[in-house]
Amino acid sequence: MLDEIERYYDAVPRAAARVEDFGPLSLFVREGAGWPYYARPTLGHQGPAATAEDVRRVLARQRELGLPEAFEWVAEHDPLLRAAVEEAGLAVHEHPLLVLGPQDAPGVPGPAADGVAVRVLTADDPALAHAVAVPHLAFDEPGTGVGDTGTAELAAKAQVLGSDGTAARTAERIASGHTVLAAAFEGGTPLCAGQHNPVGAVTEVAGVGTLPSARRRGLGLAVTAALVEHARATGVRTVFLSAADEDVARIYRRAGFRPFATALIAEPAEPAERTEPTAGTS
Repeated sequence: MLDEIERYYDAVPRAAARVEDFGPLSLFVREGAGWPYYARPTLGHQGPAATAEDVRRVLARQRELGLPEAFEWVAEHDPLLRAAVEEAGLAVHEHPLLVLGPQDAPGVPGPAADGVAVRVLTADDPALAHAVAVPHLAFDEPGTGVGDTGTAELAAKAQVLGSDGTAARTAERIASGHTVLAAAFEGGTPLCAGQHNPVGAVTEVAGVGTLPSARRRGLGLAVTAALVEHARATGVRTVFLSAADEDVARIYRRAGFRPFATALIAEPAEPAERTEPTAGTS
């Protein structure tokens, strides 16, 4: 299963990026608009493990292209890479990686809150921009506690994402089958949203976020359950995700996910402020 997930991680960026070869490392460079990608271990590399000098070569190329200095990989699959990236001056962040495999039964979440309905959105859904905006606001105000950001901020963010092409790009991915977006609605307003991104029989649940003012109502679990149900109904065998931290991982265990590995993200010790949720972090 670890190799299966590794193949997935290599395949996903290729739909929208070119790959630059650095021996034991591959740099994914997005073609066109959208959130930039990262470097990661080269799939199937048989030579020596990456060194700090290999990492520095990739960092130099990322700076040359104006890309974030970022690496992502699974610790258990490439255990030697961490020492190399730390020697090159990057900070490494750990995120629990959880899986729902072919033999794992999904959990049975409690009923959605009164007045809340969860559904999968189509590419032409009029609520698409608002649903895309919810996780952005959620990740801007991290944590699991109830926050201040609410529907007024959601409307403003949806307008921005509708104007800058972000919502349109999501619609294109939905139409092409690369992304499935689900959201929990109350009174026509999405309060929580997330997606899964299938490649063959494997998919990753990513970017599940709840509007801060609507937290602590079980909405994230309800959206995750809907995504898992959709994935299983469309032939996906393995569903996985990387959680922000152990507190969030405990929530996903209620949906049937089990601890499997550790996703690692390396970036400068004082990274520039992100404008989108980290890919793959729920």
